[in-house]
Amino acid sequence: MRGELKVFAGNANPELCQRISKSIELPLGKRVLSRFPDGEIHVRILENVRGRDVFVIQPTVPNPNESLMELLLLIDALKRASAERVTAVIPCYGYARQDRKDLPRVPISAKLVANLLVAAGADRLLTIDLHAGQIQGFFDIPVDNLYAFPVFQEYVQEVHLDNPTIVSPDVGAMKLASLFCTKLNLPLATVDKRRVGDYEVEATTVIGDVKGKKVILIDDIVSTAGSLTEAAKILRKKGAEEIWAFAVHGLLVGPAIDRIRNSPIQRLVTTDSVRTEIDDRTFELTVLSVAELLGKAIMCIHKNESVSSLFS
Repeated sequence: MRGELKVFAGNANPELCQRISKSIELPLGKRVLSRFPDGEIHVRILENVRGRDVFVIQPTVPNPNESLMELLLLIDALKRASAERVTAVIPCYGYARQDRKDLPRVPISAKLVANLLVAAGADRLLTIDLHAGQIQGFFDIPVDNLYAFPVFQEYVQEVHLDNPTIVSPDVGAMKLASLFCTKLNLPLATVDKRRVGDYEVEATTVIGDVKGKKVILIDDIVSTAGSLTEAAKILRKKGAEEIWAFAVHGLLVGPAIDRIRNSPIQRLVTTDSVRTEIDDRTFELTVLSVAELLGKAIMCIHKNESVSSLFS
């Protein structure tokens, strides 16, 4: 075990930070995080962290640019205050969808963010359901990529869904959907889609049997909800009886709420990895907490115990 455990938090998701603090029975570290009149971020750590094992909790969405800058400055301040190790706890890793050079003259933004975190002084990264697993290879420091599956699994067992079919809204979500199928011993189907613009997708067909079935659409991120709602529409055309959607990171930006409201999706289940402030009673929204999962992972890392044992 390293030095005394300390946990600090940014401003991106204070509710989740408080839940994590409660789950590990440790108060959040004291710090000042304010703005100068011109908008510059000011950070000051208000307690001794010399030789300590420090975890900084800060999702980088929403407001990814500001949230990321807060995180970088917190890490830098802690390293300059002689913390022994600083672990960046990023429940939702921003810029993860820009993980490759798929067009001429574009950046690989996920790699750039990785470089910035390491340059700021992060010694380790803890996150949940990276959009692309290969992002772990962008880092030259250890990366623990947790899965929100146990949180969803507990919920599915509580609501007693009658033998649903798991559906991936696209090829990219197949790995996550397959995990559900394997763990819950459920059938799997997928939707074939075509992207017709930066914000528009078109679902073309369903591979698998969904007629007369209750289905759960599984994805890691729901942003503008284009993929989910188009998939739901074609599933209804193919005879799906009831459609739920599960997404780990519920960004729900732009037209997302209107799209879900006007789609066949009856319930959206997401997590508090991203702060969700929506008062809409036209569809059912359930937000599950990943605080206990992150709290257990923090304690495993601090005690030099296996993180993968959480999913055994």
